[in-house]
Amino acid sequence: MAKPTHILVIRLSAMGDVAMTVPVIGILAQTYPDVKITVVSRPFFKPFFKDIPNLNFLEADVYGEHKRLGLLKLAKEAQEFGVDSVADLHNVIRSKIITKYLKLKGLKTATIKKGRAEKKALISAKGKNISQLKTTHQRYADVFGNLGFPIDLKNFCAPDRKPLIPKLNGLIGVEPKKLIGIAPFAAYDSKMYPLNLMAEVLRELDKKDMYRIFLFGGGKREVKQLQQLENPFTNVTNVAGKITFEEELTLISNLDLMLSMDSGNGHLAAMYGVPVVTLWGVTHPYAGFVPFNQPAQNQLLANREKFPLIPTSIYGNKFPKEYKNAMQTISPKTIVEKIFDLLK
Repeated sequence: MAKPTHILVIRLSAMGDVAMTVPVIGILAQTYPDVKITVVSRPFFKPFFKDIPNLNFLEADVYGEHKRLGLLKLAKEAQEFGVDSVADLHNVIRSKIITKYLKLKGLKTATIKKGRAEKKALISAKGKNISQLKTTHQRYADVFGNLGFPIDLKNFCAPDRKPLIPKLNGLIGVEPKKLIGIAPFAAYDSKMYPLNLMAEVLRELDKKDMYRIFLFGGGKREVKQLQQLENPFTNVTNVAGKITFEEELTLISNLDLMLSMDSGNGHLAAMYGVPVVTLWGVTHPYAGFVPFNQPAQNQLLANREKFPLIPTSIYGNKFPKEYKNAMQTISPKTIVEKIFDLLK
């Protein structure tokens, strides 16, 4: 079989997982500039891939036009783009249907190995003698390697900061201050730093008067909570509900640092090469979901002497009742000192 010239890359959800594909695909495009890439994902994620050369985006409407047998229509649309190979970075029923159809049509295919057995063993170890698993980014890279396109993740070149529009310049202000993003929410409470402690972090950062701090989130409940966090502080701005998603990405690309939970916003910042400090509750960096290119010293963990069973789950959805507040053992002082150190 001839070496492919046009790769269909499938990753339909979730936001953080799709964001994690971006630096890997960027390195692929940089390493093999003659190879065409078509990414199939949900329309909301299209802006992620805007800066990658030689890349098309195919919108997947998996709850409408491309539902069930509509996935075959999606596969045919990909064929019309001229793809001759498939990199399935998702390995779920939907992506398997597309991959299988195109394989039957003679296309070369490769599918991510998620390492489910290793991840299960990591949790089953109950915190004893745990070690680092292969990162999700490397798992993505391995798929391209299996198609004949090996890549080295060390070759990442961060994209330029996106040009700021007047609306964002207005939020940032004219004073030359370092820009910090804070995304305090996560899918599960066990992965979320208590908001009263986050307020203490904000208080220490705000009183320095050296930083502009932006709060990120979504949904009515989160917006209301962020407004309450914002109110007492001069240098803190809640941007949730005030700017579009594309504007949010532009702002993130201009940050000097992002403070995030084990959640999607950390991955959004990392895909622009922004330093990310990540707070970990009942999950753990060893599972392979550390934001791209972020060093171990940027990962702040709950106290494992008090909570020795961590990680209790890969995604934060399973934990003993008494572990729900494990994150409280990361002190605001520790977080603030880490930020000060990185922004020196």
